[in-house]
Amino acid sequence: MNYLSKTSELEAIYSAAPTLASTAKETGQLTAEYRALIAASPFLALATVGPEGLDCSPRGDRPGFVRVLDDKTLAIPDRQGNNRIDSLRNIIREPRVALMFLIPGSGTTFRVNGTARITADEDFLESFAVEGKSPRSAIIIAIEACYFQCARAVARSELWNPARHVDPASLPTPGEILEALTSAEIQGKAYDSAWLERAKKSLW
Repeated sequence: MNYLSKTSELEAIYSAAPTLASTAKETGQLTAEYRALIAASPFLALATVGPEGLDCSPRGDRPGFVRVLDDKTLAIPDRQGNNRIDSLRNIIREPRVALMFLIPGSGTTFRVNGTARITADEDFLESFAVEGKSPRSAIIIAIEACYFQCARAVARSELWNPARHVDPASLPTPGEILEALTSAEIQGKAYDSAWLERAKKSLW
């Protein structure tokens, strides 16, 4: 297999110039329309980079969980997780981040590139409390560029089409994966059966 090694080779393949719609959508700050997309989104992927490499982490909460502090600043509460803190560790050492927001039922996705910092300010975190539980930290993102992504990828994948949804029973469970990777040190059935109750206690 041959691989491209020069940007000129790449540009020769994608020789058509971007349309006005492809370039006009990018801004350095939020518009009213972009605020509406963030308010409707219950899920995003957070991409970070650090000395150990790249990380892309899912972040989900109730719609609008990402707070707009102003037209150039976002805040994301860091809820309960697995305590790996890969993304947070990366941000401390290399602040560049990228976000991809998804909105169930919509083909439009929303992208943000910028730099991030982490706060553990108690008063600020309390403002994100759910069921009396505050996040342990929050990610503050300074927006450098943001824009919507066209719907082709979502349309091609039929992401929101129930007829295309995969039956979870056809997939290996987290417990089965862990059992295989740990040579049964973690018992898959026990892990899976305990997960729902464990999640209820640690969701927020």
